[in-house]
Amino acid sequence: MKQWIDKLRQERTLTPEEFRQLLTGCDAEILRYINKQAQEVALLHFGNKIYIRGLIEISNCCRNNCYYCGIRKGNPNIERYRLSRESILNCCKQGYELGFRTFVLQGGEDPALTNDQIEMTVARIRQEYPDCAITLSLGEKSREAYERFFRAGANRYLLRHETYNELHYRQLHPAEMSGKRRLQCLADLKEIGYQTGTGIMVGSPGQTVEHIIEDLLFIEKLRPEMIGIGPFLPHHDTPFAEYPSGTAEQTILLLSIFRLMHPSALIPATTALATLIPDGRERGILAGANVVMPNLSPREERRKYELYNDKASLGAESAEGLAALQKQLKTIGYEISTERGDFKYTTENI
Repeated sequence: MKQWIDKLRQERTLTPEEFRQLLTGCDAEILRYINKQAQEVALLHFGNKIYIRGLIEISNCCRNNCYYCGIRKGNPNIERYRLSRESILNCCKQGYELGFRTFVLQGGEDPALTNDQIEMTVARIRQEYPDCAITLSLGEKSREAYERFFRAGANRYLLRHETYNELHYRQLHPAEMSGKRRLQCLADLKEIGYQTGTGIMVGSPGQTVEHIIEDLLFIEKLRPEMIGIGPFLPHHDTPFAEYPSGTAEQTILLLSIFRLMHPSALIPATTALATLIPDGRERGILAGANVVMPNLSPREERRKYELYNDKASLGAESAEGLAALQKQLKTIGYEISTERGDFKYTTENI
């Protein structure tokens, strides 16, 4: 098995059959080996610096009814909210003072949040914080909308495709949603010039090894600047409430695979992984992750943005918990970087 890992580090890809063997035959020893290889690659590219992003969850209103998501339109038990522009700017102000130089505006696909409003908010942040990166994670939009946000000053866009396989996509989403549409959005974002992020849920209902291999090959072809993966975690008010969570082991294995395939990509140790196991963030970093996204949202709203059960948003997962985060990172030999942390294009990316 180790020969496939060595080959992956050297050539940055495997055949589908080799991926299958790695995904199905990985025991604890092999997992330690690939985590170590991926950590070495991340250290070569980024040193022991971990980039921080300030996450601002601007709205938990959503027009979609994804079967896995706690803020889905069909959940009647959620207390909805929407941040005002001034509230968003206040989050940025607090974050800037704490040392954040990237703000991530994340939300459901809120019908009341118009493209005009998003564009104006981005423009205000760009005007007030010219040295900061602005990342959007607001779902599927028209190409024209993406272009407007880009011109207003947005630099990055996160849009996880969740699964490349169309049949699996239909298992996770209602009929009115389209996997092809989501893939087109990713293509548009790349063409416009965003640093583009995509990714998958690990262990989502119906997911097979073949699906994961399709995702690996799709992401290899897309070459996104950011790759976000986290375990599937159920939410009690969704059709998938009784399904088991994805495993930490498979999530961490895939994180290392993606690091070896994409040495300079920006890969977060996700909140979902930190929610699944107490040392999830640290294990993610030791497996090749180089980004964390503490929560900058107003404290009174955080519990309402519950995508899955028991989502972590306090302590070291919060912006005000940076000291705790720094302490956690120090115990494993890392430290916070307050740089913007842009993706760096090198000859290795080509």
